[in-house]
Amino acid sequence: MTGPESEGLTMRRAVCPGSFDPITNGHLDIIARASKLYDVVHVAVMINQSKKGLFEIEERIDLIRQVTADFGNVEVESFHGLLVDFCKQRDIPAIVKGLRAVSDFDYELQMAQMNNGLSGVETLFVPTNPTYSFLSSSLVKEVAAWGGDVAHLLPPVVHEALVERLGKK
Repeated sequence: MTGPESEGLTMRRAVCPGSFDPITNGHLDIIARASKLYDVVHVAVMINQSKKGLFEIEERIDLIRQVTADFGNVEVESFHGLLVDFCKQRDIPAIVKGLRAVSDFDYELQMAQMNNGLSGVETLFVPTNPTYSFLSSSLVKEVAAWGGDVAHLLPPVVHEALVERLGKK
């Protein structure tokens, strides 16, 4: 083994969780910024059995891997269950969450406090780039379904996949 772990140093790890259906430029911005702060960033595609996504979990993982490949320190996988369990299983002490608006903060603060109380995992809030402050996967899908141009809101490979998926409907 080489690198910091072989020298007795601990790798700084964090997780960026979400459904990423699909991943947007806003998501990608938060992941990119986290990848500069941590040695390893885990992107956890959380599985919600009660929701049917536009993209299957494996498709989301593949798209995220493609658009984060150049970062070099991003690992992508799915997870079903509590985020704190994902963190415990992988020895991840931090969750990185993007905040678009004050309204996000109320909910995310409660989640952060619950996660910390359950496991000691810390949550770091990263303010979203103002360019993406309105952006959500749901909004992108809705606009695209009505024929709106969302190309500037998604990585090109994700936009292509979205157009293809909506064209099949």
